[in-house]
Amino acid sequence: MTTKDSDIVTNYQATPPVANPAHQLAGVKRVAQGTMEMATGDLDDNDIVMLAPVPSNASITSIQIATDDLDSNGTPLLAWNIGLYDKDEVVIDEDCYATAITAGQAATAFTEYRWEVADINTTGQMVWEDGGLSADSGEIVYVALTASAAAATAAAGTLSYKIEYVVN
Repeated sequence: MTTKDSDIVTNYQATPPVANPAHQLAGVKRVAQGTMEMATGDLDDNDIVMLAPVPSNASITSIQIATDDLDSNGTPLLAWNIGLYDKDEVVIDEDCYATAITAGQAATAFTEYRWEVADINTTGQMVWEDGGLSADSGEIVYVALTASAAAATAAAGTLSYKIEYVVN
């Protein structure tokens, strides 16, 4: 029988102990959540929905989206990317978390999208790393939805989100 220690355990057991990054152990969990009313004009290709600001040095642990039926067509087309924009609302990476998700093609309960594109190897990374940046800007970034396909028949309705992240 073997025992395999994670880096966090190895650091903790070292003499003297080695400090683990707070976003990986003993950080503070924060939640950004809300509900928005979407108008039919918000559901066109390349429309952007800024969901919430998060610190660039945070580590996102969950991104969940729930919607009403925002595309009432019998063959709905609405699709979204989930990614990051900088403090000036300039794209960092439009789909670092999810690509062409179909939330809104029908009423959708809260669904997890954090690892739809960013695979399990990104667990514990900071937001700036998720966005493919070479260094931490130390600034706020926005988690956003970007429409990658317009609704075939746009319908006004509700979009809700929950974003969980860890900070120092």
